[in-house]
Amino acid sequence: MGIFHTVDDNEIKSGENTDIYFVRTSDILALEGKNPVVTVEITAQNLPDEWGVFCGLDDALSLLEGLPVDVYAMPEGSIFYRGEPVIRISGHYRDFAKYETSLLGFICHASGIATSAAIIKACAAQRPVYSFGSRRQHPAISRMIERSAWVGGVDGASSTSAPAGIPLAGTMPHAFVMCFEKPLDAWLAFDRHAPGDVPRVMLCDTYCDEKREALDAAKAGASAVRLDTPSSRKGDMRQILEEVRWELDINGFPDVGIFLSGGLTADDILKYRDIVDAFGVGGSIANAQVIDFSLDIVEIEEKIYSKRGKKSGVKEVYEFDNGDHLLLPKGVTPPEDAKPMIKIFIKDGQILTKPDMQKSRARVLSSIENMI
Repeated sequence: MGIFHTVDDNEIKSGENTDIYFVRTSDILALEGKNPVVTVEITAQNLPDEWGVFCGLDDALSLLEGLPVDVYAMPEGSIFYRGEPVIRISGHYRDFAKYETSLLGFICHASGIATSAAIIKACAAQRPVYSFGSRRQHPAISRMIERSAWVGGVDGASSTSAPAGIPLAGTMPHAFVMCFEKPLDAWLAFDRHAPGDVPRVMLCDTYCDEKREALDAAKAGASAVRLDTPSSRKGDMRQILEEVRWELDINGFPDVGIFLSGGLTADDILKYRDIVDAFGVGGSIANAQVIDFSLDIVEIEEKIYSKRGKKSGVKEVYEFDNGDHLLLPKGVTPPEDAKPMIKIFIKDGQILTKPDMQKSRARVLSSIENMI
């Protein structure tokens, strides 16, 4: 046992981290001599928005590697819609039944974060968005949070646990400013000692009026000023931003940007994106609503089945150049210009290919350009 309340990799990989009814199901099926060949599909019947971003495939493949199954899936970073299968598994049911809990956990959580990040990134209209929310979740999953946010399109992350290849971004906390006699001393110290490649973004709302501190920071050499209390201000945040921008411009600092953070939502970004140069987003990404995926049998011993409320039979998803999707039963010929989205990733337990985080992110960014 570790010192923290976390589940280790071995418990997940062995299938020990599961719901108890899967243990009982497997035991009783074994006693009855039943282990049918089935095909299951993972779909979401309800989404937080009109579309979702599929994420978490990397962990899902690592979980299923070595099991006697075939796994098909949409590429990570694919846009998907309600009722579309994102993963399909074929094999003897008892060989993978106990892995359902972890499998769904991997993709439900990661896809929820990636989806929220993609929506926020689309709302930002080309302005940088940084993930500041790993502190809003258990530290054991901070790497997953930052990876999922990156796949969703953010431009950097604050957590030092972010996977390699994700730029780290962060300015300074209020505590840093408060350790000095006055904000100016803090900003000058930061400028003296921070690495040269770290932008001189100065936090400007610790003690005084934002526009006063912003102007002082600009005079001290700030490349941008960061405002971090939009949700706690009793005044009109729009007015505050306009005043800061006005004072910077009229005093000869038009190139000093405004960085906004602090409880931001997608609606906030839509409201402020015309005047703000970059955003730091915490809980709206890290605490995103999970995608409510479910795993359902659609075929048993090559015969189509479904439970009530689900569509029976194996399905394929096709995508057109304009981004539209088409769902068809397997075996039905699609239109010539429709491209199949579901690919094979595991054959007889062997991984054929794994997601590339950078390609997954590029797939999202190319898809969301005109979505908001």
